[in-house]
Amino acid sequence: MSEETHAKKEHREHDEQHLEKLTVKELREMAAAFPHEKAIHDMKKEELIAFIKQAKGIKDEAPAHKHKPKGKIKLTKSELKAKIRELKLKHWQALEDRDQKASVALRHQISRLKKISRRAAAV
Repeated sequence: MSEETHAKKEHREHDEQHLEKLTVKELREMAAAFPHEKAIHDMKKEELIAFIKQAKGIKDEAPAHKHKPKGKIKLTKSELKAKIRELKLKHWQALEDRDQKASVALRHQISRLKKISRRAAAV
C-alpha cells in the first residue's frame, strides 16, 4: 500500500510540474503509461511533450514567441564605403546644427561600418 501511495504522489508531482522542466528520462517514463504507435525511446523532448499533452488531452497554450535572429545584411566593400560617406555628410550637418546626440550616434554608426568594411576587405 505504501508503494501505491508513493506512486500516486510521484504521478501527482509530475502533473503539477510543467512538462518542459522535466528531463527526457522522466518524460519517457510518463509516456510509457499511454498507448503509443511510435517507439518512445526514439522521440525527442519536444515530441515527448506533444505526445503526453495529446494523450492527456491538454490543450497547448499559446506558444511563447521566441526571438529568431535576423540574418546579417551583407554589403559589399563599395556599398559600405558609400554608406560611410553618406553618414559622414549627415555627421557634418549635425555638427553644424550643433545637434550633439545625432552627431554622436552618427559617429558610432560610422565607426561600426568602418570595422565591418575592414573585416570585409580582409576576407
